[in-house]
Amino acid sequence: MMSSSFNIYRVGISFVMMCIFYKSAVDSLSELSPQKYFSTLQPGKASLAYFCQADSPRTSIFLEELNEAVKPLQDFGISVAKVNCVKEETSRYCGKEKDLMKVYLFRGNILLREFPTDTLFDVNAIIAHVLFALLFNEVKYITTLEDLQNIENSLKGKANIAFSYVRAIGTPEHRAVMEAAFVYGTTYQFVLTTEIALLESIGTEAIENAHFYFFHCKQVLDLTQQCRRTLMEQPLATLNIHRFIKTMEAPLLTEVAEDPQQVSTVHLQLGLPLVFIVSQQATHEADRRTAEWVAWRLLGKAGVLLLLRDSLEVDIPQHANVGFRRAEEGAPVEFLVLHDTELIISRVEGNTHIEEMQEDEDEDVQSPDMDIQDDEVAETVYRHRKTQLPLELTVELTEETFNETVVASDSIVLFYAGCTSTMLLTRVNCADWSDLCTKQNVTEFPVVKMYKEGKHPVSYAGMLGTEDLLKFILLNRISCPVNITSVQEAEEYLSGELYKDLIPYSSVSVLGLFSPNMTTAKEDFTKAGNYLRGCVITGIYSEEDVLILSNKYGATLPALLLARHKEGKVESIPFANSRVQDIVQIVTNALLETFPEITVENLPVYLRLQKPLLILFSDGSINPQYTKAILTLVKEKHLDSLTPCWLNLKNTPAGRGILQTYFNALPPLPLIVVVNLHSGGQVFAFPSEQAITEQNLLLWLKKLEAGLESPITILPAQEWKPPLPAYDFLSMMDAAASQHPTRKEPECTKETNMQKNDKKQHEDKSTIRKEPVETLRIKHWNRSNWFKEGDKSFRHDNKEL
Repeated sequence: MMSSSFNIYRVGISFVMMCIFYKSAVDSLSELSPQKYFSTLQPGKASLAYFCQADSPRTSIFLEELNEAVKPLQDFGISVAKVNCVKEETSRYCGKEKDLMKVYLFRGNILLREFPTDTLFDVNAIIAHVLFALLFNEVKYITTLEDLQNIENSLKGKANIAFSYVRAIGTPEHRAVMEAAFVYGTTYQFVLTTEIALLESIGTEAIENAHFYFFHCKQVLDLTQQCRRTLMEQPLATLNIHRFIKTMEAPLLTEVAEDPQQVSTVHLQLGLPLVFIVSQQATHEADRRTAEWVAWRLLGKAGVLLLLRDSLEVDIPQHANVGFRRAEEGAPVEFLVLHDTELIISRVEGNTHIEEMQEDEDEDVQSPDMDIQDDEVAETVYRHRKTQLPLELTVELTEETFNETVVASDSIVLFYAGCTSTMLLTRVNCADWSDLCTKQNVTEFPVVKMYKEGKHPVSYAGMLGTEDLLKFILLNRISCPVNITSVQEAEEYLSGELYKDLIPYSSVSVLGLFSPNMTTAKEDFTKAGNYLRGCVITGIYSEEDVLILSNKYGATLPALLLARHKEGKVESIPFANSRVQDIVQIVTNALLETFPEITVENLPVYLRLQKPLLILFSDGSINPQYTKAILTLVKEKHLDSLTPCWLNLKNTPAGRGILQTYFNALPPLPLIVVVNLHSGGQVFAFPSEQAITEQNLLLWLKKLEAGLESPITILPAQEWKPPLPAYDFLSMMDAAASQHPTRKEPECTKETNMQKNDKKQHEDKSTIRKEPVETLRIKHWNRSNWFKEGDKSFRHDNKEL
């Protein structure tokens, strides 16, 4: 990028091709004899001569593409020529048949590069390869993340980086990048890769397309801090890159005190809208911080300006805090009142989240504040309460047909209140058949049970989503535990080969190892396996040669072998003197992830670990460097007293509301917080100006432990209750999992003989807690010493809290 050895603006380039003569009208190509061609060479300039034998017809298609490339290359100061050879010619480029299918790039009379003609398959490939060869200082080609990190570190505080991924060299996207490098290569360091693994490592989600990033390294002075990265969201084409870089060069935020209708910026010239954040003297600093955050989010999509209301002579609506102006000439400024910065982002991106309140279709139906529920589950149920399900796709059962149907076939039964595989999907309307539902121990709705011939029914208590229910069905196809009969079969089981079609639904397989005389331990493990049926694959091995496996995996009998298929490793856990519930607890704990992504579904699972949460909030996939830093701290036992996790706002929009509760406004991301939900409700924020590294995190955590950090807020001790008991879905989830409190997988319970209904009526009914699960605060955890000093400090300064 910074090299002065080659400046394409001042040094003309010619591109020489040795080609076999083709008799056609290729008027754009200069046709020269070898002597004439070499006599035209000038120092610092180049040539293209395919010294053509007159009797070969093989290059028609290639010459057509070359002819199309002549003018674009001339625009870059690169000349193109064709040299006609005669049979008596002794030039090295005319005399060898193997050289006649190559392309030669010269500067002056110096050969720079040669290419096989099959690599120059069209005009895009020709231009891309030529520019790539000439811009060898301006464009760095890399293959590993380490290469990228080294370049990034070397340019911090010095220059910015234009990083691109293309699927292959010679594609139209590669040409676009090279053309951009031709223009901007002396200003920015261009970095190119074709390695998809490198693209994945920087957190890109849609990896099937070409990508162009701008790394803001020039403003980074702390070498431990990562350069900000802005992704160009438009297709990778020359004009789009030009527009994108121009927006990167424009000021991030501009303060204006003039009529917004008269303001003109480069963004309008490039066809991008303007966003005005309305400010006044009393709130100027806070408004500027908000505007800067919005500007970073909209970089490359819109221009952001801070509009000083106090200095304006024009009238702005009194309560308006943001204005929008489209790029069309004469478009008026539209002023709005928006209290969430995400609404600004959404409006610009064309995906407005402003929802108008709609009246209920049934005027006589009362809905106490359900439209503004914080519980995503309750809100979804409410909004879709009138959706008609395609119940005709299932077989409706009645009291007369129930026993006959479920006894004769494997069935999944949905018990509901009226408002795929070889399994028979059926349904029972308990509003019509209340006696039948009572006999089947159905006391809340909806309930799903699986009936298999000759076996007790199994209740499904997981989330009622397609994926979770399908997993439950598929894992119930095999017995639990599976009886393994040989060492070879055990190895196939542990490797995932034995049930490879089920591995996507159970990433961990559990194998119990027992000597033949361990009767009680085997019985307890069998009961635990039945209990976990439909949730995880379990197997049992109790042959005479069991010591072969125990010695190989370093296990003391009785033992559990946990095969983690994603990691490709097997670990052993001894469980001598463990009863059924202990085994279930061991397995469910093993299923938990070390650094999970928190969702609405699994949050209660990790809250039950009764530890403060260390949450990394991210607006998309997280940087692999952040993951590495946190996993390193976990490995070194620095996070044993915390539950480390991360939350993707794109997957879990409820996270925006959580952050607004903590900070009053949505802060810049990524962001790490520690939330002490179990006692005190303190929330601590990792300093946003610090890079997320192992060293910085560890130092900050030690300050927390020593009581040297003050919380940014303390969550109130109020309960978040649903408006009606029927919408208390979190309590239902809590009750369903009460017998195994750290389960990640959908839960299932084995029922007793369904014929003994009067005696066993309540055995499969979950005990519902009177107090709901709280998503932001749990009251009954023991206080941690971590937060005592911070709590005292905060309360001293905020006595009213």
